[in-house]
Amino acid sequence: MHDIKIIRDDPEAFDKGLAKRGLAAQSARLIEIDERRRKVIVSLQDMQQKRNDASKQIGAAIAKKDDALAQTLMDEVSNLKGAIQQGEEDERRLTAELETELAAIPNIPFDDTPVGADETGNVEHHRHGTPRALNFAAKEHFDLGEALGLMDFETAAKLSGSRFVVLKGQLARLERAIASFMLDLHTGEFGYEEVSPPLLVKDHVMFGTAQLPKFADDQFAVFKGQSRDDQDRFWLIPTAEVSLTNLVRESILSEEELPKRMTAYTPCFRAEAGSAGRDTRGLIRMHQFAKVELVSVTAPEKAIEEHERMLACAEEVLKRLDLHYRVMTLCTGDMGFSARKTYDIEVWLPGQNAFREISSCSVCGDFQARRMQARYKPAGSKNTRFVHTLNGSGLAVGRTMVAILENYQQADGSIAIPEVLKPYMGGQDTIAHG
Repeated sequence: MHDIKIIRDDPEAFDKGLAKRGLAAQSARLIEIDERRRKVIVSLQDMQQKRNDASKQIGAAIAKKDDALAQTLMDEVSNLKGAIQQGEEDERRLTAELETELAAIPNIPFDDTPVGADETGNVEHHRHGTPRALNFAAKEHFDLGEALGLMDFETAAKLSGSRFVVLKGQLARLERAIASFMLDLHTGEFGYEEVSPPLLVKDHVMFGTAQLPKFADDQFAVFKGQSRDDQDRFWLIPTAEVSLTNLVRESILSEEELPKRMTAYTPCFRAEAGSAGRDTRGLIRMHQFAKVELVSVTAPEKAIEEHERMLACAEEVLKRLDLHYRVMTLCTGDMGFSARKTYDIEVWLPGQNAFREISSCSVCGDFQARRMQARYKPAGSKNTRFVHTLNGSGLAVGRTMVAILENYQQADGSIAIPEVLKPYMGGQDTIAHG
């Protein structure tokens, strides 16, 4: 969420930032709303002062037994009461209007974020490794999984509809193994604290990380019993970023507590409202999927450094799985609503003969912190500052399984197990039919 004071101080810079996202100038409209709000506040303060002065004078008039003056002053206070109530109502209305408008505007990109209209404007940052050599025609992951009898979309559709899957046997174990490996790496080597957060959250939590109000159609809402009252509504988290980032909401941290690094392995739920016809088969785009999430909360001066560190942590998962990948810097037209800069990691899938996203690592500045009222107190300072927040996938578990199935497939349809996962799979070397 944006600070109207910053917009007022440099409206041209704000509009230039929005233009990089392909959006029209907004500063004049926002400042106009704020001007009306400020005028109401000044008028309200003036009336409140007059009321207070008159109230003091009433006592003095009564003490002097000047009944006429006392009555005149009481009439003035009575008249001011109604005007003050109206002023307070106008202030609340204009404040809400301004906050609603500000909440609907995406974050301003960093200067080094590439400018572009869509994913074609993304810029390759670097690559790691080379594609694994296969001396046979590579199959896609869903063909492999179904042939093994361990990936069942048909039964899942009977239970829940499209974009769900039932994983069985060694693929169910592989999913758990992947997540355990990621958590052990991030907590054991990279210093992230493992958290088991709520999967159901309230409106204000989704607002804090900017899923609401703009992206409500992409979410799953659930209600208590038969109720449809807003107060009985919860949201299934689309990513553990929502729960983890909001752990610092409405709090004031000490500088010594920063950076806070948290990780969680959770189911995630997305309506995929805008993906009709895309990735209709397989595990790439599911309504329910598993992910290991990384969240950092930092001081402003450390945020860019933390972004690079988070990317390296996510990359290390793929390096240890010996998977070929590339890192893309997303352009302004492909970047998320809350982000100022985003790296996407795209893993090579031989079955699709393409790179596909497996992680996004974003730095959000104080955009989410303002929505959550999350602050910290610098050492030796009496004032507080907003923290900066970052989030990234470390990694998407289902898509990592896709990458393993396609890259470690063998000519007979079995799947070799990556070395780092063998301890989590009971020491076995392959997953084979039967």
